[in-house]
Parts: sequence; C-alpha cells; structure tokens
Amino acid sequence: MTAYIVLMKETTHDPAELEIYAQGAKAARGDHPITPLAFYGDLEVLEGPAMEGAVILQFPDVEAARAWYYSPAYQEAMQHRVKGADWRAFIVKGVA
Repeated sequence: MTAYIVLMKETTHDPAELEIYAQGAKAARGDHPITPLAFYGDLEVLEGPAMEGAVILQFPDVEAARAWYYSPAYQEAMQHRVKGADWRAFIVKGVA
C-alpha cells in the first residue's frame, strides 16, 4: 500500500545548514522509489500553528519509506536539517 513521508518546516534557525541538507538529501535519493508530490509550494495553514514549508513524498509502501528515511545517506543529511530548522516529520499509509 502506498505510503507518504510528510515533512513540515516550522521555523528556520540556520539557512546555511539547510543548504547543506538540501544537497545531502538530493544525493540520498539514490535509487529509492520516491515521487515528490509537494515540495515547498505555496501553502495555507487552515488549523494549528503556522509553518514555513511542507514536503510530501510518495513511496510504494511503508517499508520503502522507512528504507529511505533510515538510510545512512539520508540520516547524514538529516543532521543538517535538524540543525537548520524545527521540523515535524511522519509516515502515513495511503488508502487502498
């Protein structure tokens, strides 16, 4: 069943760290089956606290999503993401 990783950027603290993250995350894609569905486009918060940006990535299943997220390449890049901003991230299963 399709799964999605959603990343929500709440507050930026260090843009330079986010630039390093962007390069590392791009390289971490490798041969993982990722389909970007939303990538920092215009957003409107309808409920809850404000946020600066959001990313939605589609994967064939939860296992593929976890394989990318926990891959050594992404975990290395992620260190810069969390230094650069406050985030929320989660995996959600799609519907059949």
